[in-house]
Amino acid sequence: MLGFLTDRPEKAKWLTDDERRWLVETMNAETTSKAATASHSIWRGLADPRVLALALIYFGTSAGLYTLGVWAPQIIKQFGLSSLQVGFLNALPATAAVVAMILWARHSDRTGERTWHVVWACLIAAAGLAYAGLAAGVVAVLVALALVNIGISSAKPPLWSMPTLFLSGPAAAAGIATINSIGNLGGFVGPAMIGWIKDQTGSFVGGLYFVAGLLVLSAVLTLLLSRAQTALVEPVPQSR
Repeated sequence: MLGFLTDRPEKAKWLTDDERRWLVETMNAETTSKAATASHSIWRGLADPRVLALALIYFGTSAGLYTLGVWAPQIIKQFGLSSLQVGFLNALPATAAVVAMILWARHSDRTGERTWHVVWACLIAAAGLAYAGLAAGVVAVLVALALVNIGISSAKPPLWSMPTLFLSGPAAAAGIATINSIGNLGGFVGPAMIGWIKDQTGSFVGGLYFVAGLLVLSAVLTLLLSRAQTALVEPVPQSR
């Protein structure tokens, strides 16, 4: 088999001279065409305003995700629990999120709908953060953190399926990289703002509301992006 399958078409002895020549010329032409359009496609992905919108949406979800990772144990611990208890209790919301994410993603794929799956997930997470700021007991806090975990985890599958709805090839790769790079900054801003606000006020409440606001903004941007995308693809009525 190794002797029969060659590494280059010009070495294929089972082809005629004309077939080898045609195959080599076709492959070279395709390579030249891809090289000529790759740079344009990449810049199209970077400059597309829809990419920036998705980056800002991801910014909000990243702020919520990293807020959970950094501050959820401290929020639970303030009720006087031991570190071991905090560790076990902190795992419960994440476990619920795993199940919810799978079910939510399946429903999104089955219905083919993305926008409202992202919107509702972001709003659920925002509601959880707002509720966490008001919760007065461990059980209430765990319910709130479960809502945040479920919302953020469920938003990601439909969100990451959206870039390829309008980008492909090198443009998609550049666009996804841009979304990821800008969006991950939310992972710094969210926890940092909660820490700063807590230092100023002595409470987690203001910081949790701040991150909840970012998630509401993500939901609004998702709706605006969907409307803009619909306007681009809707046919223009023809006058008679």
